[in-house]
Amino acid sequence: MMNNSTPYFFKFIIVIGLLLSLFSCTKESNEDTSSLIKVALRDVGHRLLLSNHDSISIVKPVITLDSFEYQLSFEEQVTIQPDSLVTLIKNSFLKANLPQNYLVEVLQCKNRAVAYSYQMEQNIEKSIIPCGGRLLKKGCYHINVRFTKKTEKANSNHSYVGILYSFFFVFFGIIALVYFKRKAKVVPFENDKNYTIIGKYKFYPEQNKLIKESTEISLSKKECELLTIFMAQPNQIIKREELTKKVWEDHGVFVGRSLDTYISKLRLKLKEDASIKLLNIHGVGYKLEIN
Repeated sequence: MMNNSTPYFFKFIIVIGLLLSLFSCTKESNEDTSSLIKVALRDVGHRLLLSNHDSISIVKPVITLDSFEYQLSFEEQVTIQPDSLVTLIKNSFLKANLPQNYLVEVLQCKNRAVAYSYQMEQNIEKSIIPCGGRLLKKGCYHINVRFTKKTEKANSNHSYVGILYSFFFVFFGIIALVYFKRKAKVVPFENDKNYTIIGKYKFYPEQNKLIKESTEISLSKKECELLTIFMAQPNQIIKREELTKKVWEDHGVFVGRSLDTYISKLRLKLKEDASIKLLNIHGVGYKLEIN
């Protein structure tokens, strides 16, 4: 059952779902890229230690300084050959399919002074790599890497997945909207005057149904005919003979206890309103009592 606002509700859900899926995919792709960067930097750290003939000490966890900057550090002091550092970072980033636009700074731990730095661009001619022949003597260093452009390349595959995911979300949302619109039964409101009030119910004899608030209750043809008779004479006893004649004998053969069966069904459908009672007047008939 749907009212007039339901289609707008589904459209709202679809839009919200689309935004959430795009946000989710973007967040997920950023997290994946960040993980790739950390793996690549740990690979750099590992190879830098090996170049120092150190296969025992560890590379400390890579720290994320902000969205585009990361820091690599070591457990023990190291010697850094700038030429080797440039090559190690470039090769590791290429293997991880990371962007080739970044700024590298080698900082001294004690005072954060920049001991060596360079800027790499995808267009190698625009890269700034100063003299690399000067060895950085053994000491405690942090290596900071800042990406100077957003990681479009690394995120491209995730973006395609995000777009595909969003497409399917919208597609199935539209299918659901169409399905529920087809399944929906229109509930008549105040502009439909073809009903009679029975307590908290609205009785639609032409449509064979009751409406209580937003709940629709279907009636069989016989139930509807019986209720119509009772509504014509509320709070009055109606004899069994009159009911059977009008509902059955005028339209066909009356079989056994059909009247009692349909009265029970009707009573069950009216039970939600305590002010309505469909009473059995023993040996006489029935009365629809409305308080």
